[in-house]
Amino acid sequence: MALNNLPAALQSVIQTGFLEHQFGLPLRAKLGFRAIADREPFTANIGETITKTRTGLLPAVTSAMAPAANSDITSGLTPQNYSVEQYILSIAQYAANMQINIVTQKVAISDLYLRNAYALGEQAFRSVDTLAQQTLYNTYMGGNTRVRTTLGSAGATVAVDDIRGFQTTLNSAGQVVPVSGTNPVNVVIGADVYSLTGFAADGTNVSTTPGGISGSLTFSTSVTVADGTAGNPVVSAVAPYVVRPSTSSGNVMAATTAAISSANDINNGKLTMQMVLNAKATMSANGVPVVDATGMYHLYVDPLQATGLYSDPAFQQFFRGQVTTEEYRRGVIAELLGVRIEETNLNPVQTLAGVGTVRRGLLVGQGALVEGIFTDTAYAEALDTVDKDDMITLVDGIAHVTREPLDALKQVVTQTWSYIGGFVVPTDVTTNPNTIPTATNSAAKRGIMIESL
Repeated sequence: MALNNLPAALQSVIQTGFLEHQFGLPLRAKLGFRAIADREPFTANIGETITKTRTGLLPAVTSAMAPAANSDITSGLTPQNYSVEQYILSIAQYAANMQINIVTQKVAISDLYLRNAYALGEQAFRSVDTLAQQTLYNTYMGGNTRVRTTLGSAGATVAVDDIRGFQTTLNSAGQVVPVSGTNPVNVVIGADVYSLTGFAADGTNVSTTPGGISGSLTFSTSVTVADGTAGNPVVSAVAPYVVRPSTSSGNVMAATTAAISSANDINNGKLTMQMVLNAKATMSANGVPVVDATGMYHLYVDPLQATGLYSDPAFQQFFRGQVTTEEYRRGVIAELLGVRIEETNLNPVQTLAGVGTVRRGLLVGQGALVEGIFTDTAYAEALDTVDKDDMITLVDGIAHVTREPLDALKQVVTQTWSYIGGFVVPTDVTTNPNTIPTATNSAAKRGIMIESL
């Protein structure tokens, strides 16, 4: 068999006398988003979705019982009920494979089988971690956008940069339903509050936000031109909390991502200790529990966003005279203000005209993400009637499958990974100022977005 008859993709790895006798490992992503997820088992034959119900807190009792009321079988007490909310956990299948010719393997410069297995394994874990990251960011970047096109005259429909977070709400029974005239949501546009009754995505997506969906929002009353001016903030009443840099002069936080300024903001619009402290304090005020494994909140930031802290005067003062600390010796910030810094290079980065490169960190607590995962038992039951194969192994919920050669020459081995699962961000709308006075009205409270340059 002549080597030049092999597929072009394989010819470069064949021994030709000048290639190194090994494969170099690729650059790797820093994973970690999946680690924050609470895992919910999916067993076989229960459908593709599960509706999960979360109960709310009962209000505090601050009124003493009247002695005269304690006179019958009820002891003067009225039965009470807690409020509930629901979220839908969905699963889907994700997979990819590679093939190797066992004859080619004998003349390759290294062990292609093991190299392929490594490459597939890395791809599988990075893919699942990316699914976790996208689920978190789709929620915590939602409900907070800006007007895209100035209204020519007062009107009920406004073009916005991103309609995520404005598409659904919870009805009185705690069920997720589309926003409509029957299930409206209050939205602040510019300086006034309007009742959102509908939404529509653009035919061509022109959103400048990572993962964003440009479109229009429709309200029950006309929006004024002053409020519907391009660049004005559009914020849902139940939007997740977002922390942005504040101006050096008035210490007022930027109203939108586009309002961040390297010239006018504290620390030139970069990450500061005060921003981290603000986010952490808001999480505590909402009653969000710390991550069980560490006893801290976790902040996912990319390495370049984290370096902004080193130019923050407050951070420099905090570590002044401590040049031997790990933060300066190794250039790595592990813990700060009761927050564990988790560096990752999977965070979305946005280049915004007139602003620069916007980076987004995400502070999370326990329960910020739920993963529905196909169990080992479910895999076994699914394959029991088809194929009992010892060449299927499960590692952290991901199946790694090796299939024997089935071609005419019995030479092509197929290696595959398969993940059956999904992620969802649960809400906490039942925790509000009526039950915890310091709580916000955000629907998703267990994560806070921190935007900076």
